[in-house]
Amino acid sequence: MAVPKKKTSKSKRDKRRATWRHKAAVEAQKALSLGKSILTGRSTFVYPSTEEEEAES
Repeated sequence: MAVPKKKTSKSKRDKRRATWRHKAAVEAQKALSLGKSILTGRSTFVYPSTEEEEAES
């Protein structure tokens, strides 16, 4: 038989959401930084293009 679960407090809910948003913000900053680096030509890392992947197969 189904039993109702306890209600999650607002502080726990907000803490969980803040953690998720912070992780997303950090990843977005990394992506932006990599994009800027590639555009300026200062990057030493570049994702492989599809042409190189097809040649390897």
